[in-house]
Order: sequence, then C-alpha cells, then structure tokens
Amino acid sequence: MLTAISMSAIATNGVVPAGGSYYMISRSLGPEFGGAVGICFYLGTTFAGAMYILGCIEILLIYIVPQAAIFKIEGLEGLEAEAALLNNMRVYGTIVLSFMALLVFVGVKYVNKLALVFLACVILSILAVYAGVIKTAIDPPVFPVCLLGNRTLVSKGYDVCAKVIEIDNETITTKLWRSFCDSEYLNATCDDYFSDNNVTEIQGIPGVTSGILAENLFGNYFEKGMIVEKRGLASQVDPDSSASSTNRFVLADITSFFTLLVGIYFPSVTGIMAGSNRSGDLRDAQKSIPIGTIAAITTTSTVYISCVVLFGACIEGVVLRDKFGEGVNGNLVIGTLAWPSPWVIVFGSFFSTCGAGLQSLTGAPRLLQAISRDGIIPFLRVFGHGKANGEPTWALLLTASICEIGIIIASLDAVAPILSMFFLMCYMFVNLACALQTLLRTPNWRPRFKFYHWALSFLGMSLCLSLMFICSWYYAIIAMGIATCIYKYIEFCGAEKEWGDGIRGISLSAARFALMRLEEGPPHTKNWRPQILVLVSMDAEQNVEQPRLISLTNQLKAGKGLTIVGTSVQGKFLDNYTEAQRADQSLRKLMETEKVKGFPQVVISSNLRDGTSHLIQVGGLGGLKHNTVMVSWPRNWKQPEFHQQFRDFIEVVRETTVASLALLVPKNVSSYPSNGERFTEGHIDVWWIVHDGGMLMLLPFLLRQHKVWRKCKMRIFTVAQLDDNSIQMKKDVMTFLYHLRIDAQVEVVEMHDGDISAYTYEKTLVMEERSQILKQMHLTKNEMEREIQSITDSSRGSIRRKKSFASRSHHSIDEGARVAEQLEEESVDVSNTKQVQLIHSKDASTPTSPTSLTAPAGGGNTWKDNKAADKGKNLEAGKDPFSMKPEWENLNQTDVRRMHTALRLNEVITKKSKEAKLILLNMPGPPKNRMGEENYMEFLEVLTEGLNRVLLVRGGGREVITIYS
Repeated sequence: MLTAISMSAIATNGVVPAGGSYYMISRSLGPEFGGAVGICFYLGTTFAGAMYILGCIEILLIYIVPQAAIFKIEGLEGLEAEAALLNNMRVYGTIVLSFMALLVFVGVKYVNKLALVFLACVILSILAVYAGVIKTAIDPPVFPVCLLGNRTLVSKGYDVCAKVIEIDNETITTKLWRSFCDSEYLNATCDDYFSDNNVTEIQGIPGVTSGILAENLFGNYFEKGMIVEKRGLASQVDPDSSASSTNRFVLADITSFFTLLVGIYFPSVTGIMAGSNRSGDLRDAQKSIPIGTIAAITTTSTVYISCVVLFGACIEGVVLRDKFGEGVNGNLVIGTLAWPSPWVIVFGSFFSTCGAGLQSLTGAPRLLQAISRDGIIPFLRVFGHGKANGEPTWALLLTASICEIGIIIASLDAVAPILSMFFLMCYMFVNLACALQTLLRTPNWRPRFKFYHWALSFLGMSLCLSLMFICSWYYAIIAMGIATCIYKYIEFCGAEKEWGDGIRGISLSAARFALMRLEEGPPHTKNWRPQILVLVSMDAEQNVEQPRLISLTNQLKAGKGLTIVGTSVQGKFLDNYTEAQRADQSLRKLMETEKVKGFPQVVISSNLRDGTSHLIQVGGLGGLKHNTVMVSWPRNWKQPEFHQQFRDFIEVVRETTVASLALLVPKNVSSYPSNGERFTEGHIDVWWIVHDGGMLMLLPFLLRQHKVWRKCKMRIFTVAQLDDNSIQMKKDVMTFLYHLRIDAQVEVVEMHDGDISAYTYEKTLVMEERSQILKQMHLTKNEMEREIQSITDSSRGSIRRKKSFASRSHHSIDEGARVAEQLEEESVDVSNTKQVQLIHSKDASTPTSPTSLTAPAGGGNTWKDNKAADKGKNLEAGKDPFSMKPEWENLNQTDVRRMHTALRLNEVITKKSKEAKLILLNMPGPPKNRMGEENYMEFLEVLTEGLNRVLLVRGGGREVITIYS
C-alpha cells in the first residue's frame, strides 16, 4: 500500500506513457537507476510468469487430469515422485507457455477479454470458500486424518485407521499393523513407537466453531524430513529405542522458517504493478493507476487476510502442513472446504494462475520495449521494434525464452525467492523516487494525487530493503549485484539522457552546499591541489593549437582538482556567438578524447589579450576557482609578427603574480608525451633554486602517479653558494624530503652568488628585513625557532644575513639555529598579539606560515635593481613585486645573449639534466618596466636553451605541501 501511494503520486505528476514503473523510476532517478531497476523488474515479471504457469500445470496434473502425466507418478515415492512431477511440469509448462505467447502475439484485446472470464472464475471460487466456511459451522465435512500418537500417517500405509479390528469376535490385524510389525500375527515384534502409542482418527476440517484457531495461531516450523506432528496431543517416545521407519509418516518437504515463507508467499501479492506496466494502453493512466491499484490492494488484502484466518479456524494444522496431501489421500483440502463442490476451487485456482501468467506475458514485453526504445542499453535496441500497431513482437520472443528458463528450472520454491528480491527492489526505488522528488521540492513536482508524504515513502523504502534481507540475505545480495552491474554498464556504455531526474537535482543541491562551504575560507595546505586553468589558442577552424597541453593537464590530475580549459574568441558577442559555440564543442571533444574531467570556457572579447584576462579573473565559481594557470611558451616570439604574442604572455605572468596564482609554462609542449605513451625509464629533474611554496616538489609527485611518468625517477638539484656547507645542505634536503614522504635523489650544485642573482636578490632583502625585526623584538626560544623556520629556506640549509646589517654573509641551517640562540638571550615574555605580528613581513605579497619549515612562498623571485645600495630603500621597494628591475634590463639587445646568470645556469642544467625526460625550473618574475620585456624573454630562452622538455614553475604565494599529517 505504501508503494501504491508513492506510485500514485508519481503517476499523477504528468503523462505516463508505456513503461509503467520503469518510466516512473527512470524519469525520477535517472536512466542508470531506471534501467537497472527496470531490467530487474522485467526479469522478475518474466520469471513470475513462469511461476504462474508452473502453478497452473501443478493443479492440472495433480487434481484435474492426473492420468495425463507423461512421467507416471503412481508407485513412486520421495525424490523419485518429485522428479517425475517436475519433468511433467517442464513438458506441459512449455506447451502452455507456447499457447499463451501465441495468444499475446495475436493481440492484447483478446487477453483483456479472457481476463474478464478468469476474474469471474476467481470471484466465484472465493465466494464458494466463504460459503463453505459458513457451512462447516452447521455441518462439517467428513475429512478423516489418521494419527499414531501425535504423528500423521501416510494414507497409503493403511486401509483402516486402527491396529486391529474385530470381525466375528475374532481380532484381525490391519494393513497398518503389518507396516510396523514383522508379521501379521498378534505376537509379532513391532516398532517401539507403534507399540507405545494409540491410533486415533481426527477430522481434518473440524469446522469454524471447533476452536482450532488457537492451535494454529502461532508458527510451528520444521526441518526438512521431520515428521509432521499435531500440537497439543501427547505421544510416548522411548529415547533408548531404535528410530522408527519414517516413510510411514508424513514428512516436511522443505526446511521452513518465517522469512523463507515470506519469500515464497510474496510473489502472490506482486500484481500491484500489473496496471502500471500497461500504462501505454490505458485511456487515462493518471486516473486509472491510482484508483485501480489502491482499490485492488484494498480488496485483495481483505480477501487474503480473511481467508487465512478462516482457514486457520477451520482446518487442522497437520493438514495445512501436508503439502502433497499424503495424509489425506491426495484430497484437495480447500476444495473440500468449498461449497457446493471442490471443483469450484480447482477451476478457480487454475484460471487464476492462467490469468496471472497471461498478465505477466503481456506486461513484461511492454516494459522491455520501453527500455529498448529509450536506448539506454545499446544491445537491447532491437527489442524496441514491433508490429505496425506497436505490439512488442521481438520483446515478446525474448520474454518467452526467458520464461522457458524458469519452466525448465520447474521448482517453484527455487524461483520464488529471487522474484521477491526483484519486485522488492522495484518497490523500494518507486518509494525512493517519490520521497526524493518531495524533499527536493522541484517546481515540476505537482502531482494531482495529494494523499502522500515523503515519510510514508521513506517508510515503504525502508520496509522493502529490510524485507529483502529478512527473506534471504544472499538472494538480496545477488539481486543487488545484478542491479549494480546493469547500472555500471548503463553508466559507461549507455546513451546519456537528460530527463530532469531527481539525481540531477541532488547533484545541484549538493554542489550548491559544497560551494557555500568552500566560501568559508581558503583550503588548508593539506587539502591544496592544483585547480588548473589551461589557456589554449584556437586556429581558424576552431581547433586547439596545443592539444598536448590538455594531455599534460590529464597527467597532472592525480590531485583530482578542478580543470577549466579556456580560450577566447575575438569579436563581438552578437556576431561571433556561433563561432564561440563551435570552439566550445571543440574543447569538449578534445577533453573527452584526453579523458580530462573538467569544464570548457569560451569568452568573446574585442581582443585576445582582454579575453585571456577575463578568463583569469572570472574562471570558476565561488570557492571553486582555479589556483594555477597553465599557458604554453610563445613559439617564434622573436619574429616581428609574433611580438604581440610574447607581450600577451608576459601580461599573463604579471596577472597571475598579482592574483597570487601559480603559473605553469611548458616549453616545447609539442614534444611532451601523449597519454598513450609510456616512459620505461628516465628522470624527472627538479632544479630547486628558490623555494616556491612546494610547487616544485608537488608537481613531479603528481606526474609520477600517472602511467606515462610512473617509471621515471625524481632527482632534485639544489643550488648552494661556494661558502655553504654542501654536505650538511644535502642532509637537510634529504631529511626534508623524508618528512614530505617523497622519494627522490638529491644533488647539491655549487655556484657563485652572481650566477643566481636574478633569483636570490629579493630573497636576501626579505631575510634582512626579518632579521632586523627579530632583533628588535624579544621572543621565547620556541617562537624564534618557528620564525627562523618561516623565513629560512630549510631545504637549502642556508640563511643569508648581513653582519651588523652592513655586509652580507651566508649561513647554513645550523648557523640559523645559532642566531636563534643568540636572540634568545635577549628574549622576554611578550603578549600573544606581538607573537602573531612577527610572522607578517612588510612584503604583503609574500604570505608565510609560522609553522612551515620553508621560506616565504612565491615571493623571492621577482626582478630587482641591484644598484640600490641603501638597505632601507631596498626594503621599502620590497613592498611592490614590480618595483625593482634586473641589472640587465637596460642592456643592449646584442648583450643579452651574454648574460652571465642565464648562461651559467644553462651550462650547469645542460650538463646534469641533458637526458632527463622532464626538467622543472623556477620561473623568475617579469620586469615592471615594459622596455625590458624582450630581455626577459631572452633570459628565459637562454636559460632553457638546448633542453627538450622544460616546465617553468612560478609559485602562487602560499605553501602547497607540508610535512605534517
């Protein structure tokens, strides 16, 4: 009833074409759930048809024409008799199935006409039962059952229900005596149980006024092979005596328990979907489905409950448990109860099973046809075709074939439990669909049926799920496994459908909730992952010019972050919208080919420079924004016609610096591997010149998670000045990597200070500024150690300081510790406010972490003017990342190629990493003065000359990796 209420709400929320329950579930929960549950429900309905046909044949062969059995049962007992019966059911079941399938093929209108005849027979048989029950109160029928002690005897084992009889004053033994004794004489040796207990005859149908209901009210379950015994009747059993022969007693045919019986019984009440399965044939499905289904459930529930109570009040328990009628000589118990004739019940039951089988063979093909026409399961599309009038011919053929499998199985008890699982799963998802739509409150949810509530649907769903495991937990797992396999198949191979289902609504609500949560603050360092905005350019045909950028993005996605592939189209929105749509489709196709999960974004702008700027500014949504920008190195930038490209490139570098975004610049991107390539050996070399927040450490780790780079080993080259302790520095870096859980080889390269001046000058200024602050404030030892860690590039192991703030010198980490100890002597307790204040430098563009073991992230690599001799002036200039310019900014063009820094670094890198598969380098910041842009490009060109694959990396101004768990 709970499922019917939910189904009524869904059915009245719009037109329900063919498909019934499948259509409701798929349009409410999506094609994956709808297809999985729909196929399971189809299989359940099809096997239910087989079960009804088997029931029809069982009635036919046992009660109507037993002489028609091809495999004779007479004279057989136990397993042999059961096997013969099953073989007969297989043969006749196949014949009946063929006639039924032919009738359904001819047309559903004939099935509808026969349904009225079958319904009349069923109603007549039910009325006959009620009349017979009333009659038992007045004149109970003669229905003898023979008991030995409290055990039911097989009727074939006796002719008279007595041990001996008197004939002409002579005591004569009966057939029953001879069954338990070794001879027919009175002095024969008999079975102990036979000798100790009396034979009694009881009435199997004592009548409604007999009070037998109290005995039958509670459960009494048996193991298979146990003797059926009457409750409340005593018997004498000698525990020391030998066991009696059990073939003379009625035995339990199966091991019974409550949940098993529920599983066997449940398919008899699964007809509630019969109307909805034929929704396409109904004149007004929105009106017929709620009224017909709820009325049918109300009627049948009343009949079922009343019949169960009346049977329990009229019939002995030993008779009810005698499945094959062995104790009553094969008489039909319910038929004997009926009035005026047992044949009313026999034919009523026969036509009831025939009608149910026809309904299954009518509804199941239509359900399969609806699934096939939706195209969500590719290989089933052929079954969507039918006759000119829409009759599902091919679907009927498949249904009959599957139904034949159930008939070959033949055992009702083996088929029924799995059917219950499929039906219960369908009901569960109907309830879930109604509850979901109600809770989401989508504007389209306006059912005409008002007598529903999400709590009722949720209760129905919970009961269905519970009942699945109560009936049979292993069948429940098998059914769920089948549904899961179908779900995953549809998800990967099925056609994508947008039906406005509730799952999409949940995704929208969850996305909104998650975005609001992300707005609460920036992610912790442990949760940082590259959210990449990939800037690509398009050719005249709107195809991506650098597809390997997308491949590299995919290889970096071990971090599972956001990916936005953006491009700009030059022109006006009204004029170039179609062109932008083509570009969007091209990006989507390329992302699908490269298996990059993300979003394309195309903007239309009057010029490409502004379009790129707009992408950097507005990409993402709320807290889910990009923190990294990837752009390819401008090719042929030295040629005059490409000068605008490198100027646009430098503007991107400037904008990412201002926006505190990390920047990745792959050089020679066309030589990067595709996703299908594999490196079987080689190295990924990291040249760690300045600390950039950990980007240089994190990127190789992410790359090595991908199958392309998995076999490559990681090497880290760190640069030391000549007066640094290189051995100690290597130990410090290895310790640092150990704490970071990164496996890499470490090598220290010694160079002159001037060789890396372009990178280290601002670093020096920041160190001096913080050293001065430390001396001016008195700190505790722990606080000073934390501050030393925050301003020290601990992986390099050197602190650059000026002695007395006049001359510069270089110290390792150990020297930094001595500085901390010296400062400790002057320390006193200060307030928490001052402790927090010291971690902020005057350089607002360089945030740091007080607990980090590394130097300020991303802030030590912009271009500076080394002509500034005054320290205060330098510190003041440090507030603006673009306020200072490099010493070569004013060099002539002919002098650029001789820049000592680039040449020297390039020589060292080429010597060490010539054969590396990939080289990662710190990328210096751009000059503020636009007159030096070409020199800046020339510097980077010289720096990377002769190297195959180079990834220039610029930090985003925050730590992205931590040693803490």
